[in-house]
Amino acid sequence: MEPINEKEMMLEGRFVMPQSNAFGHTFRNYDAESGRQEGVDNFYRRNHIYQSVDFVEMSIWECCELLNEVVDESDIDLDEPQIQHLLQTAEAIRKDYPNEDWLHLVGLIHDLGKLLLLPSFGGLPQ
Repeated sequence: MEPINEKEMMLEGRFVMPQSNAFGHTFRNYDAESGRQEGVDNFYRRNHIYQSVDFVEMSIWECCELLNEVVDESDIDLDEPQIQHLLQTAEAIRKDYPNEDWLHLVGLIHDLGKLLLLPSFGGLPQ
């Protein structure tokens, strides 16, 4: 068997899988049978089952409206409702990038993670 020429592989657009990281530690074995791996598997299985359209309880617009209940301590424009910020962001992006409809959507939803600050979504700290 010929030795792997890493430089040649990179030039061909292929990737050489390293056996260890920059600190010399080997990577995790995700195929290993363990209680921890079982917990990780269950976590992702539940996310794939319940984070789907079949289980949606509110629309994106309803989420945007809920943001008006959030006070973002890092926001200097506390006088403006959060939904105003979302709309301004989406519109500014639409003006500058009219053909990138996906980017308009990103501008609209970029702060929806702040819903996690609300008690009904877990009340996470800022």
